[in-house]
Amino acid sequence: GWIDEYGPLITIRRGTEKIVIIGRHKAAVDIMERQGGSVADRHRMVAAGEMLSGGLNIAFAPIGAQCAGCPKAAEEYEPLQMSEAKNMVLNILDDPSKFLNHTHYLRVCYASTTIMKVAYGKNAPATATDPEVIQVHQVMAIFVTAETSGTYLVESIPWLKYLPWYDRELKRGYESSKRIHTSQLNRVKQQMSNVNVGPSFAKHVLENRHHYDLIELEIAFLAGAYFGGGSVLMAAACFPKEQANVQAELDEVIGRHREYLPHLQALISEALRWRPLAPDGKLLHPSGHYGIRQPLRWMDDQGYLRDDIKSFVFGFGRRLCPAQDVANSLLWIPRNR
Repeated sequence: GWIDEYGPLITIRRGTEKIVIIGRHKAAVDIMERQGGSVADRHRMVAAGEMLSGGLNIAFAPIGAQCAGCPKAAEEYEPLQMSEAKNMVLNILDDPSKFLNHTHYLRVCYASTTIMKVAYGKNAPATATDPEVIQVHQVMAIFVTAETSGTYLVESIPWLKYLPWYDRELKRGYESSKRIHTSQLNRVKQQMSNVNVGPSFAKHVLENRHHYDLIELEIAFLAGAYFGGGSVLMAAACFPKEQANVQAELDEVIGRHREYLPHLQALISEALRWRPLAPDGKLLHPSGHYGIRQPLRWMDDQGYLRDDIKSFVFGFGRRLCPAQDVANSLLWIPRNR
């Protein structure tokens, strides 16, 4: 391939756009981690970042617009995650024939319940039929398309976004996102004025808005950014042999200590590697190459996790996902039940 021929860093052009491809792990670490300050800014994405989210989605925001004070809430919300994970496992044990239905519960209900709790302090379990959950996932489906390079002509001709008739789907998606996020934030504000509500990200930002200099619409979209997609369990279900190795490890070691569960960490890392959220939930690999779906790549000859490779599914340097601790708990808890 080009990387073997030209080196770990290559540049290609598409029209007036310059695309830099980093093709080796060491080069990615050297550039994205050790020189993070100079590469932390986000490439302009007109369809997803401006038309679909009105410039308010932190994932597409310039580096200067990021909120540096996001609270880490992973440990605080683990009891909620634990309860939902137990419900899913019991459902599978009660009726294994409906495994797909139960894993749908994990992907939609379990994750959504935790995210709604973390973002908005909502205590009631979220279900797949909740209107806000349905609407959020509909908007996220549009985001996946909008993020795909070359989908919309507006990426090459940005002034198209000012035309009233151009791509009304993106504009409707923005209005839907604004309506969803604003209604959730208003519910938190109402609860704060009436009762002593528990902790949530939205409550924290509202109470400390003078530190962040954010308007309410920006706060609404910032809290809404907690919603994301994950499919590790569905990926793992395709490989029962590797799951058997993980189960044997769990039978031998019961506890919270992740360092004693290298097979489980390797399985999660591999599932995240070959089925990431973007682009389009797929891993792009050379034609004819089948060296994928091998969790043991993350382990050394002695059976320990390798310390010379790292998964960057949550991003690099200063663009690391601020909710990665919560996301990691979402992955770990149901898989060690």
